[in-house]
Amino acid sequence: MSEYVRVEKEGARLSITLARPDRRNAITVAMYAALAEAVERGAADDSIRAICLRGEGVDFAAGNDLADFLEARPSDGEEIPVWRFLRALATCETPLIAVVHGNCVGIGTTMLLHCDLVIAEEGARFSLPFVDLGLVPEAASSLLLPRIAGRRRAAKYLLLGESFGVDEAVSIGLVTHVAPADGLDKALNDILHQLLAKPPAALRETQRLLRHGARDEIMERMELESVIFSERLASPEVKQAIAAFFAKKGAAPAA
Repeated sequence: MSEYVRVEKEGARLSITLARPDRRNAITVAMYAALAEAVERGAADDSIRAICLRGEGVDFAAGNDLADFLEARPSDGEEIPVWRFLRALATCETPLIAVVHGNCVGIGTTMLLHCDLVIAEEGARFSLPFVDLGLVPEAASSLLLPRIAGRRRAAKYLLLGESFGVDEAVSIGLVTHVAPADGLDKALNDILHQLLAKPPAALRETQRLLRHGARDEIMERMELESVIFSERLASPEVKQAIAAFFAKKGAAPAA
């Protein structure tokens, strides 16, 4: 498990927290392995009835730690841990709740497509700068985002990389609940109170039905995206784009 992923069980609730606030919760390869293990274990534990994803500090997640991602690029035939994490989200049969604030960049936004409920603090921002870094989308977002937002709005987010706020995230169905500043904990506790008061078997079966029929299509798109994403990582275009990003921002990029 990574030191930057905190996993805490409280009764029927499992909280998984990105705990790297000094780097805006940019996710490393080791963190992906820890996140995958935490989601898998939580989904396999019948005593856990809700899994909550959170971020510590100012932002929910600044996306991938690209410097780490490039250094740790696996050899041929070896899987990148991020794909294991995304599969764990897509196949989870325990209600998933994301609690987001600040910036949700790249996978910080795409992972939300696999959550059952998303609570966002007012002022949160969402962005998908994959193309800007010479990369392609992941998490089956090239399938799921057009499905909820429409193809043209998805093109605005994915081709142009335009960021958007909470109101727009609600309008396309990415966010289900909005909390005022400093009101995330109360909003989460209110929702958990409602969920955990319901008959557990009926809740789990309903969550499973909501996902039924789409899983094969999602996994197929994830596989296609992962192949192209891996190819892009090795391309000169990505190296140039990331170098330009480093030079512009003066810090390690994330996406």
